[in-house]
Amino acid sequence: MRSLGRETTPIREPTLIITRRAFTTMLSLTGVAAVAGLSPLRFISDAMIPEAMAQAAAGDVAKPVSLPDMALGPKDAAVTITEYASMTCPHCAAFNEQVFPKIKSEYIDSGKVRYIFREFPLDIKAAAGSMLSRCIANGDAPKYFAVTDMLFRQQNDWVVKNTTETLTRIGKQAGLTQQQVEACLKDQALLDKIAADQKYASDVLKVDSTPTFFINGEKIKGETSFEEFAKKINPLLKS
Repeated sequence: MRSLGRETTPIREPTLIITRRAFTTMLSLTGVAAVAGLSPLRFISDAMIPEAMAQAAAGDVAKPVSLPDMALGPKDAAVTITEYASMTCPHCAAFNEQVFPKIKSEYIDSGKVRYIFREFPLDIKAAAGSMLSRCIANGDAPKYFAVTDMLFRQQNDWVVKNTTETLTRIGKQAGLTQQQVEACLKDQALLDKIAADQKYASDVLKVDSTPTFFINGEKIKGETSFEEFAKKINPLLKS
């Protein structure tokens, strides 16, 4: 039985950041076996992190860095939840299916909570999924959440099977052409922004596993139950 509130997909130490070279290589390969041998991450040591960036505050969580936030709920909501997730993380997918709909129904749709989703890809396939979500949504937050939900629910298909072909099929289903999907997955600027935001989350906010949540700046690690979220949210709504 799965124990809620304790399960995460951890990052291998030291901190990892996706690289363009491995990502491009992945797009040209077929099959999981070919991708498995790649090292998709660039390692940086804690000694490279500036001392001024060692401590995170609520204000550090609140501000987007390179990419605009994809969020649901009013900007002036009493509570803001920020989730950092990887599109290939099974615990993130389980949270998306089992817990997030309850949070949305109870708190987001009623205007009590603003919910922000931020990409924290743990591998090159997760980076590709995040890029596709951004391209399909084109700045439309509800559409972004819908596409992200679809990718999580079809995670076994596009992660285990041929990644590029499956993501291309999903992109076409969402209205993109073959050329648009290919351009999206080769977008250097978009990948650089995702990597920069990931590095900020790692260096400043000390995100080291997925999913990781911040509720008004307070960090919660792991696949957390709806009841545990409610215990954190309800007192903040009354204050």
